[in-house]
Amino acid sequence: MNSRFLALIAAFMVQIIYGFTFTFANDVIDGGYVRPYGFILLRTLIATLLFWILACLTPQQKIDKKDFKTFFYASFFGMVLNMLTFFKGLEYTTPIHASVIMTVVPIIVLVMSSIYLSERITKSRVIGIIAGFSGALILSLYGKSSQQGDDILLGNALVFVNAVSYAVYLIIIKKLTYKYHPFTFIKWLFLFGSIMTIPFGFNEALSIDFSSFSGYTYFAIAFVIVGATFGTYLLNPLAMTKLKASTIGTFLYLQPFVAGAFAIFMGSDSLDGVKIIAALLIFFGVFLVSLKTKPVN
Repeated sequence: MNSRFLALIAAFMVQIIYGFTFTFANDVIDGGYVRPYGFILLRTLIATLLFWILACLTPQQKIDKKDFKTFFYASFFGMVLNMLTFFKGLEYTTPIHASVIMTVVPIIVLVMSSIYLSERITKSRVIGIIAGFSGALILSLYGKSSQQGDDILLGNALVFVNAVSYAVYLIIIKKLTYKYHPFTFIKWLFLFGSIMTIPFGFNEALSIDFSSFSGYTYFAIAFVIVGATFGTYLLNPLAMTKLKASTIGTFLYLQPFVAGAFAIFMGSDSLDGVKIIAALLIFFGVFLVSLKTKPVN
């Protein structure tokens, strides 16, 4: 089994795990068991401990001092801003809305590449960008939720910021995966991230009433921490050692299908015409953006 195939499997598993996470995290937060920022702090502290224990069992690698700045930025965009906006967004939106909004990541990567890397944008890609953002806008303005207290527009806006943050993270992390082993990189990413999330989640973490948790609540939290944090943050760098950031981004197509099917099965969300139309627009947009361009002679 070659290394590229293993990288593809890793990228595939990341999206499957994330697809389940939308429902598990939403159920815990909407159930009032843990507030969003308290959940994040709990998640990052436990995951940091797991990553440093794992790192102690593997060969040690020295970090160049100049790279700590890159580690810091990767941690901020890939963990702090990413998680804060995602979990807060889930408090106001639904699993299907959030997963569909996340599929605009490849479009955001293209826009950022055109701005910072002077990448050429073709007419088909312009149409793709318009279609993708139109789908996100329709979903945010006309999407509805059956859950009391939800604010779809605010929730989707926060998840969109999460998507932008994740796109920045994919670009930053690429440089580090060439230079460092994933275990070395990830332990520092989480150490910086957990420190930066303490001011946001400290009070909410202290207010957690563990005695109110059901067996399902413990399982859902464990899945988010061990699966969607420890697991995915290990698998992503492993995938990126052999795959392009744009290739990783296209795997996000899987998230709405997995998240939607699982959310409907668990009774946490439902499907309607607006969600379907918005999803089709975004998928069409990402398809056009992902088309390879012919080299200019």
